[in-house]
Order: sequence, then structure tokens, then C-alpha cells
Amino acid sequence: MNNSLLRMEVLPFLGQFAALLVATLAGDLLLHALGGVWVGRYLGIPGTLLIVLSLAYSLRKRKVIQTGTPQTLLKMHEYFTWLGALMVFIHAGVHFDAVLPWLATVAMMVNVISGLVGRYLLARSRRYLAETQEKYRMHGLSKTAVETEMFWDAVTYDWMAKWRAVHFPISFAFAALALGHMVSVILFWEWP
Repeated sequence: MNNSLLRMEVLPFLGQFAALLVATLAGDLLLHALGGVWVGRYLGIPGTLLIVLSLAYSLRKRKVIQTGTPQTLLKMHEYFTWLGALMVFIHAGVHFDAVLPWLATVAMMVNVISGLVGRYLLARSRRYLAETQEKYRMHGLSKTAVETEMFWDAVTYDWMAKWRAVHFPISFAFAALALGHMVSVILFWEWP
């Protein structure tokens, strides 16, 4: 089918992630072109602060805090996380001088991907499956025929629905690696 779940939902999601990577590359190249590479060294700090602030949504969702509306905090979570990830990715640049920061960067990248899956793909995919199923039924297809037609879409959706199994543990792994990176920076920083 021409309007498959993969083409209608997964590929646009990949485009959004690619946009984050392109913005990272553009930001890093711009800093190099303007002789401001030193700025990238410090972008990790505000980027990390934005990511930490974005956790207010998770705290509110789990009733740890009572302030703020979930919808507003979700928007803040999405915006702050994207902007914070961009800053941290630019901070990481393409410098291969230490293992711990790169492990933290990879963990953050997987975390961003899993967060985008939860945010964009699952809601859209659920809606897409329901609409497609209804369209097939309206064309008179039997339940078995609908299931046959939608088999690969259902498999794709089931695969994406497992995002929480990755998102939460990788969030903790990212936090631990980022904290380890910060501690090592404090310990080994060349203080003036």
C-alpha cells in the first residue's frame, strides 16, 4: 500500500531527527568558521540545565510536583530537551579525545530518539492504524482481510510501542554517564 505506516509516520520522524543532527553540524561548523570553538566547550552547561529543567514534566506526571499543567510542561519538556540536546551535541562536536563524554553523547542520542518515538510516532501511528482499519472496513473487507492488509503496519506499530523499554533505562544511563563526565571535568579541568 502506498500510504504505509512506514512512509506516512516513520520517515517524517526520521526527517525530524535528521534535522537535529543537521542543526548540530551547522552549529559546530559555524562556531569553527567564526573562530568560536571555545563557545562549544561551554554549551554543555546550558544544554544540560535545559534538559534537567525539562524533567519537570516527568516529575509532574508522576505526581512528585504539583505545579504546572501537564500540557504546558509537556511542551516545555519537548522544547527544552530538543534545544538542550542541540547544545550538548554541539558541545560534543566531532572531537574524539575521551571515551566517557562520547558514551554520554551516544546515550543522549538514543534517549532523544526514544523520546521522539514516544512523542511523535506512537500517537500518530495509533491514529493512522485506526483510520486505515476503518477505511478497509468501509470498503467491505472482512476482519481477516483487514488484518492481512495491515499486518506489516501492525508489526511496525508493535515494534515502536516498546519505546518505554528503551527510553527510561537509557535516560538513567545517560544521566549517570553525563554526571560522570561532569565530575571528571571538575576533577581534571585546567583551572587558571
